[in-house]
Amino acid sequence: MSWFGFQALSAAFLFTLAVPLILFYFLKLRRPRLSVPSLYLWQQVINDSRVNSPFQRFKRNLLLLLQLLLLLLVVLAAMQPFWQGREKRARRLPVLIDCSASMAALDAPGGISRLEAARRKVRKLIDEMPAGQELCLISFSRIARRRTGFTSNRRFLREALAQIETEDVPSDVEAPLRLAQALARSTSFDEVLLLSDGNLPARADFELSFRIDYQRLPPAGPNIGITALNATRARDGRWDVFLSIEGSASAQDAAEVVVTVGGNEVASERIVAAPGRAERITFRVPGEQAVSVEARLRPDAFDSLASDNAAFLDLPVSRPLAVYAAPSLASFRHALSALRTVRLFPEESSGVDAARSYDLAITDREADLAIEAGTLLTVGLVPPDLADVVAMGEKGTEVVDWRRNADILRHVELAELMILDQPQWKPEKGPADCEQRGYEIVADGRHGPLLLERRRGDVLACHLLFHADRSTLPYRIGFPIFVSNVVQMALRHSGLAGTQATRTGVLPPLPVGSSRACVVSGPGGYERREQSDKHGLLAGVPAPRVGRYRVAAGGATRADVGASLLSPSETTLDAAEEIVFNEDLSVAASGAPPRTDRSLWQWLALLGLCVLAAEWWLFHRRPGGFVWQRARDERGRGTGVVRLRRGS
Repeated sequence: MSWFGFQALSAAFLFTLAVPLILFYFLKLRRPRLSVPSLYLWQQVINDSRVNSPFQRFKRNLLLLLQLLLLLLVVLAAMQPFWQGREKRARRLPVLIDCSASMAALDAPGGISRLEAARRKVRKLIDEMPAGQELCLISFSRIARRRTGFTSNRRFLREALAQIETEDVPSDVEAPLRLAQALARSTSFDEVLLLSDGNLPARADFELSFRIDYQRLPPAGPNIGITALNATRARDGRWDVFLSIEGSASAQDAAEVVVTVGGNEVASERIVAAPGRAERITFRVPGEQAVSVEARLRPDAFDSLASDNAAFLDLPVSRPLAVYAAPSLASFRHALSALRTVRLFPEESSGVDAARSYDLAITDREADLAIEAGTLLTVGLVPPDLADVVAMGEKGTEVVDWRRNADILRHVELAELMILDQPQWKPEKGPADCEQRGYEIVADGRHGPLLLERRRGDVLACHLLFHADRSTLPYRIGFPIFVSNVVQMALRHSGLAGTQATRTGVLPPLPVGSSRACVVSGPGGYERREQSDKHGLLAGVPAPRVGRYRVAAGGATRADVGASLLSPSETTLDAAEEIVFNEDLSVAASGAPPRTDRSLWQWLALLGLCVLAAEWWLFHRRPGGFVWQRARDERGRGTGVVRLRRGS
């Protein structure tokens, strides 16, 4: 329950100023010398002397009462009284502000965004912040960012609040909570204020160590947007493009979907949004050349969120998968030649072209490791960086366990497989040494690993440590399936089997050349300077806005990528009623404004100013001011009525 308190109780000593004020009032009386025409007036002097006795003067002097009231108000304002809004005052309060895509949604045409509504609440919190309290502002979307440390500087807090902008990405509530938890290790606090529109995951993998005041903002208006855009390769070499459109619970309006390929309109269709149902559109795009597909949504009525009305998809050339298989791997070459989506190298008429770039390379020779390929499968070779971890024996081994959900072993049975080679751990080495170097064990033998997988840069590498020809693998029904799995992995890795629109957040790794200085420009004046790695990839580039991002190096464009929101949760504007944490602890949303300590000194100061104005109006309009006089009847007797007259 709220109660009354003071921030600066020590200022109460100012009440002692009332003593000299009253003392000066008694000492200031000076009777003037007057010449009178008659002794009759002495009776009036005697009456005046009786009336001006100390206690009667104290009761009837309005000036003194107003001055005492003014002093009282000033001293109370100096003591900084407040109404306590919480059971326990928060000395330090972290404020978590959601700035994900849905926070840009408007409540009405020409209205305010959810982020602006959150800003208004935080501004009020800053304005009413009592002395001694400190706030820490943290904004979050996909990642969390600390805007200020704990500070009581109102100007600094307002400037940091004004710099928070929405990002076209989904929100993650765990990121700001972990940041707040890290702050708690150096600065103690008991409670966190969370401001969001409620478009958050319903469950969070987080151990609560403080209270959370989850404040949900008022809901936004109706919305409709594009939530999926992807393509799969058809048998005739063309691309089948799929587009999905969803709406919020209050969206029931029509919209027009316009699709352009390379700047030319290829499809247009009208759809009607229905809550809880996705509208899907399918169309075909030729695959003879690389093209950019852009889908635009044009709602007929008010649409609260604009960032989900555009989506971009970059399609590569639809071509066969370029596969290099070492001539010594006859079993692999035979299985690959039966696949229609593969162009096998070296061709019988041309021989090996070592300078060629391949989508998939399968080899059992160390010399072929220099071949440039997006996907690599080595057979019977131990990776050079694992030479001190795994050795090759000749006693034979058998498969103990394998990951049945791995892409390369899907529908492949390895039980009772006979292997004449024996990959084995070196002394004092084990699985942890492989994992530290980025390898994942897919199949285990009795004495060591049999199949490893690793992603390094833009290369997906699989290592079959035993040689297939020294096993019964080529004679099993699962061998063609194993080869087909490798081809499918290479197709997906190269984007030839299917592709999805790039989502906002972080751009995918882009090949731009080794160790190049790049300039990345994007929508809304976005510009960023980055450096590619030694593998020629530019990775980890933020993409906070929907639109196209251009990567330039050496004055030439190296890549042009479109980023789209494509988030059903952000488009449908779903609001979580509560957030469930570990150990089934939950925090319910509240629509009431956060309870804060309300300072009252401003109102006391304003009231004191009004009293001062009243004193000026009553006593300083004329030098004589006002005095009290007892009313008299016709016989000169007091009537008991007191009236105010202007002095001479």
